[in-house]
Amino acid sequence: MHTVFQNECFSRPSGRALGAGGSAAVARALLVGASLALLTACGGGAGSGSEPESLVFATKEALGESLFFDLNLSRNRTQSCATCHNPAHAFIDNRPDADGLLPAVSVGDDGISLGDRNAPTAAYAMVTPDFHFGTHARFNSQQGDYEGYIGGQFLDGREPDLKGQAAGPPLNPIEMNMPDKASVVDRLLENEDYEAAFKALFGETIFDDVDEAYAAMAESIGTFEKTDAFAPFNSKYDKSLRGEYVYSPLSKAALGKSLFFSQQFTNCATCHQLKPNGSTGETFSNYEYHNLGVPKNAAVRQLNGLDPDFVDTGLAMHPRVNDPAETGKFKVPSLRNIAVTGPYMHNGVFRELRTVIAFYDHYLVGSIHTLNPETGAPWRDPEVAENIALTELQDGRKMSEEEVEAMVCFLRTLTDERYEDLIPEEPGINCD
Repeated sequence: MHTVFQNECFSRPSGRALGAGGSAAVARALLVGASLALLTACGGGAGSGSEPESLVFATKEALGESLFFDLNLSRNRTQSCATCHNPAHAFIDNRPDADGLLPAVSVGDDGISLGDRNAPTAAYAMVTPDFHFGTHARFNSQQGDYEGYIGGQFLDGREPDLKGQAAGPPLNPIEMNMPDKASVVDRLLENEDYEAAFKALFGETIFDDVDEAYAAMAESIGTFEKTDAFAPFNSKYDKSLRGEYVYSPLSKAALGKSLFFSQQFTNCATCHQLKPNGSTGETFSNYEYHNLGVPKNAAVRQLNGLDPDFVDTGLAMHPRVNDPAETGKFKVPSLRNIAVTGPYMHNGVFRELRTVIAFYDHYLVGSIHTLNPETGAPWRDPEVAENIALTELQDGRKMSEEEVEAMVCFLRTLTDERYEDLIPEEPGINCD
């Protein structure tokens, strides 16, 4: 069952049935063209048959960038890291599903396989701390210091860092689907520019050991994912800290900002604030682990072949944790680019941002948000009913519809400048 979740790969889980055949094929074709163009421009591809006169990839960052876009690292040569982490769409899988919407889970290299989790964006992953057990203070919260597991890559933190994360997807049967490390290394050696770069950057004997060569590939991709393109910190919120943007005092976004950072009225900052107020480089996650009582994504379960009674226990599956007390907990995601990276929650069960806020609010005494606005029905039962973080979730006061709208408007201002045009319309939301 563990491999079912590997496709968080900095991607979204991969899936045919939720990714429309025709539109997915078009998206894939466009990505292939873009990748080939990149490799041609960089001197990559299969090579000319003669030794390159100079290094095409002189740094690990440059090598990692080419590897990130390389379709040849998947069994059928149809999927790269960028397939499911498209830089043009906040590093998520933006291949539309059968309804023309962003997918809850994504299709693998075989065009069929589906995972069970909605993978996080690759943007800002570089600032996630390595996985560890520790304590930290909380800001704008009436809750005490947190003690527990923190950080790591993937939703359950099972890889400590970006290098470890990047090593997973090529070998996962429901992602890039390569049979073993040796097969991946053979694909690398098809490219003479890769061979030259690996030897220059990691030593002439790097290909003598398959494990070392594979680790060097993962390190290169992880190094690329630490470049500024993944974390520009240039949203309207960031600009406001530098005096380059002003929240109009009477705007809905300004109200949402006040509510978000309020210790008295909301509980948002308890988990989504890492630094003191006004600090630059705020990630809008403190990387804690919590069970929010999220329901199963029944639509995905009908498609991916998992037993309907299967329970995703989250952090409890982590090989270093394996503790029933951590059942149902997942890492708090960053809210950067949250307006353009739906669907939401660890399994993509909610389509709209306002639904997520209403879901949080329904835990509060007297909440008017007793129904899921997407379905008009009561909230479904949690997948894991134990360990729900009620202490945090019930800290605050109920929100009005106007306040939910204001919160959405503020969260939209956390969008990187180049993705602002991607912010979707939501029913009942008007930020003008």
